[in-house]
Amino acid sequence: MSKNTDRDREERISSEIIVDCYDEVEQAMGWYYYLQNRLLFPFKAHWSTGSSTQTVDVLCLADEDDCTKEMMVDIRYWDDQISDEITVPLAELQPITPDPDTAEAIADWHYWIEMGYEL
Repeated sequence: MSKNTDRDREERISSEIIVDCYDEVEQAMGWYYYLQNRLLFPFKAHWSTGSSTQTVDVLCLADEDDCTKEMMVDIRYWDDQISDEITVPLAELQPITPDPDTAEAIADWHYWIEMGYEL
Protein backbone atom coordinates (compact mmCIF):
# COMPACT_ATOMS: atom_id res chain seq x y z
CA MET A 1 0.00 0.00 0.00
CA SER A 2 1.25 3.48 -0.78
CA LYS A 3 2.00 6.02 1.93
CA ASN A 4 -1.17 7.91 0.97
CA THR A 5 -3.41 4.90 1.56
CA ASP A 6 -5.74 5.12 4.55
CA ARG A 7 -6.23 1.53 5.69
CA ASP A 8 -9.29 2.24 7.84
CA ARG A 9 -10.97 4.11 5.01
CA GLU A 10 -10.04 1.40 2.48
CA GLU A 11 -11.55 -1.23 4.79
CA ARG A 12 -14.77 0.77 5.23
CA ILE A 13 -15.07 1.29 1.48
CA SER A 14 -14.50 -2.37 0.63
CA SER A 15 -16.59 -3.86 3.45
CA GLU A 16 -19.47 -1.36 3.70
CA ILE A 17 -19.76 0.58 0.45
CA ILE A 18 -18.74 -1.58 -2.49
CA VAL A 19 -19.01 -5.02 -0.88
CA ASP A 20 -20.38 -7.57 -3.40
CA CYS A 21 -20.26 -5.03 -6.25
CA TYR A 22 -19.27 -6.57 -9.57
CA ASP A 23 -19.45 -3.61 -11.95
CA GLU A 24 -19.48 0.18 -12.06
CA VAL A 25 -23.27 0.46 -11.79
CA GLU A 26 -23.31 -1.61 -8.60
CA GLN A 27 -20.43 0.46 -7.19
CA ALA A 28 -22.30 3.68 -7.97
CA MET A 29 -25.40 2.39 -6.21
CA GLY A 30 -23.29 1.22 -3.25
CA TRP A 31 -21.89 4.73 -2.90
CA TYR A 32 -25.31 6.30 -3.45
CA TYR A 33 -27.00 4.35 -0.67
CA TYR A 34 -24.03 4.72 1.67
CA LEU A 35 -24.14 8.50 1.28
CA GLN A 36 -27.93 8.59 1.45
CA ASN A 37 -27.80 6.79 4.80
CA ARG A 38 -24.90 8.81 6.25
CA LEU A 39 -25.37 12.41 5.10
CA LEU A 40 -27.57 14.60 7.28
CA PHE A 41 -29.25 17.19 5.04
CA PRO A 42 -29.34 20.10 4.78
CA PHE A 43 -25.83 21.26 5.62
CA LYS A 44 -23.62 24.18 4.66
CA ALA A 45 -20.52 23.73 2.53
CA HIS A 46 -17.89 25.64 0.62
CA TRP A 47 -18.37 25.10 -3.10
CA SER A 48 -15.19 25.51 -5.12
CA THR A 49 -15.40 26.08 -8.84
CA GLY A 50 -12.08 26.94 -10.34
CA SER A 51 -11.13 30.39 -9.09
CA SER A 52 -14.06 31.07 -6.76
CA THR A 53 -15.46 29.58 -3.57
CA GLN A 54 -18.83 30.35 -2.06
CA THR A 55 -20.94 29.09 0.81
CA VAL A 56 -23.96 27.03 -0.25
CA ASP A 57 -26.72 24.94 1.30
CA VAL A 58 -26.47 21.27 0.36
CA LEU A 59 -30.07 20.07 0.11
CA CYS A 60 -30.00 16.39 -0.90
CA LEU A 61 -28.38 13.77 -3.06
CA ALA A 62 -29.31 14.12 -6.70
CA ASP A 63 -31.49 11.43 -8.28
CA GLU A 64 -29.92 8.00 -8.64
CA ASP A 65 -29.81 8.39 -12.42
CA ASP A 66 -27.59 11.46 -12.02
CA CYS A 67 -25.10 9.54 -9.84
CA THR A 68 -23.97 6.72 -12.12
CA LYS A 69 -20.55 8.24 -12.89
CA GLU A 70 -20.08 10.61 -9.96
CA MET A 71 -21.91 11.40 -6.74
CA MET A 72 -23.96 14.55 -7.27
CA VAL A 73 -25.89 16.74 -4.83
CA ASP A 74 -28.48 19.47 -5.15
CA ILE A 75 -27.37 22.80 -3.70
CA ARG A 76 -28.84 26.26 -3.19
CA TYR A 77 -26.56 29.21 -3.83
CA TRP A 78 -26.98 32.96 -3.95
CA ASP A 79 -25.90 35.28 -6.74
CA ASP A 80 -26.61 39.00 -6.33
CA GLN A 81 -29.43 38.43 -3.80
CA ILE A 82 -31.09 35.80 -6.03
CA SER A 83 -31.00 32.15 -5.01
CA ASP A 84 -30.93 29.20 -7.37
CA GLU A 85 -30.81 25.43 -7.00
CA ILE A 86 -28.49 23.34 -9.15
CA THR A 87 -26.84 19.92 -9.15
CA VAL A 88 -23.06 19.76 -8.60
CA PRO A 89 -20.45 17.06 -7.91
CA LEU A 90 -20.03 16.21 -4.24
CA ALA A 91 -16.28 16.29 -4.88
CA GLU A 92 -16.49 20.10 -5.30
CA LEU A 93 -17.84 20.61 -1.76
CA GLN A 94 -16.17 20.95 1.63
CA PRO A 95 -18.71 20.74 4.46
CA ILE A 96 -18.74 23.45 7.12
CA THR A 97 -19.02 22.01 10.66
CA PRO A 98 -20.90 18.84 9.63
CA ASP A 99 -22.05 16.14 12.02
CA PRO A 100 -19.52 13.26 12.38
CA ASP A 101 -21.31 10.84 10.01
CA THR A 102 -21.64 13.46 7.28
CA ALA A 103 -17.99 14.47 7.67
CA GLU A 104 -16.78 10.87 7.46
CA ALA A 105 -18.97 9.97 4.48
CA ILE A 106 -17.87 13.01 2.47
CA ALA A 107 -14.24 12.38 3.41
CA ASP A 108 -14.67 8.79 2.18
CA TRP A 109 -15.94 10.04 -1.19
CA HIS A 110 -13.17 12.64 -1.46
CA TYR A 111 -10.61 9.92 -0.65
CA TRP A 112 -12.08 7.67 -3.37
CA ILE A 113 -11.70 10.48 -5.92
CA GLU A 114 -8.22 11.52 -4.73
CA MET A 115 -6.99 7.92 -4.99
CA GLY A 116 -8.03 7.92 -8.65
CA TYR A 117 -10.78 5.33 -8.23
CA GLU A 118 -13.70 5.62 -10.62
CA LEU A 119 -17.26 4.38 -10.89
